[in-house]
Amino acid sequence: MDETEYIKSLKQLNDLGLIPKSTQKELVTIIEQLDQKKESNNHKLKIKFINKSENENPKYAKVGDSGFDLRANEGGEIKPMERKLISTGLFFELPDGYELQIRPRSGMSLKHGITVLNTPGTVDTGYIGEIKVLLINLGQEAFKWEKGERIAQAVIAPRVSSDFGELIEVEEITESERGSDGFGSTGTK
Repeated sequence: MDETEYIKSLKQLNDLGLIPKSTQKELVTIIEQLDQKKESNNHKLKIKFINKSENENPKYAKVGDSGFDLRANEGGEIKPMERKLISTGLFFELPDGYELQIRPRSGMSLKHGITVLNTPGTVDTGYIGEIKVLLINLGQEAFKWEKGERIAQAVIAPRVSSDFGELIEVEEITESERGSDGFGSTGTK
């Protein structure tokens, strides 16, 4: 039974008066929560993709995750201070007003010194080619990965670009509390 049918059945039970009065309030609350969840799912951003790899489809691992993993479509090795462009076999059609950002996986960075060289890598709305990940090995030892291994993560994020923003040259910029204080200006404690 899908979610819509389940909600409908609960409403029918409530309408028929088959639920004891003592639990009717709880049932109404449950029905309202399910309706809200269903409604929020209908408003989710739809991200179209094609998977030409043999890897599983990308997915958000947990509720509330910002990103999803990108898996290598090939095995390989990367030596210290070497960089390589890794195929994923994934192609995305991004909705207007969004970008796909490619970011490092924190565990690979900490344990092996592997990171995304141009982090975050930006995939623009108009790009429909294969997603590839540019890795660099900042570690001391060569790093090997297998086909299907998670090598980076992707985040879909809203963006401002030429279709939403306009760059305007001016003579001066409005003052702020921070001003031009830059690197290290806020101290360490």
